Amino acid sequence: MPKMNSLTKILAIAGCIFIWFPILAPLIFAFVSLFSDGKFRFDYLMPAELFPFALVGGCMLFWAALRAKTYQRLIGWGMAAAIALLVVSQAVAVATGLASGEAEANGWRMILVMGIFILFLISLLATAIGGLALLRMIFKKPIKPIPSI
Repeated sequence: MPKMNSLTKILAIAGCIFIWFPILAPLIFAFVSLFSDGKFRFDYLMPAELFPFALVGGCMLFWAALRAKTYQRLIGWGMAAAIALLVVSQAVAVATGLASGEAEANGWRMILVMGIFILFLISLLATAIGGLALLRMIFKKPIKPIPSI
């Protein structure tokens, strides 16, 4: 029987807040910059810089999913893919010389690193959407059966 007590609900809510923060922060800061300076400054690498928040949130969501006995695969595999893809993108950037500035940030090297980074973002987003689905399932009101006449 799934545990839908307050610990599961708190884990799911906090996990969603933590995992959505790195995804939404670049947009929020870009619009703040737009309205204060008049320049739209979008830092597309910020989700990688704020990944510790997403990691904590993913762990909380996975724990809540284990307790609720649903969405464990989506959240677990999504976080595992995000971690692996972030590490691979950084390793490829170091191996190709993009990280040190040895190679110019263009051409096939940049396309390869950014392609892996985009896959990281997609897996992080999939995990965050899985967290929202988990929240919706946890807080869903049970349907009362219609009494028969």
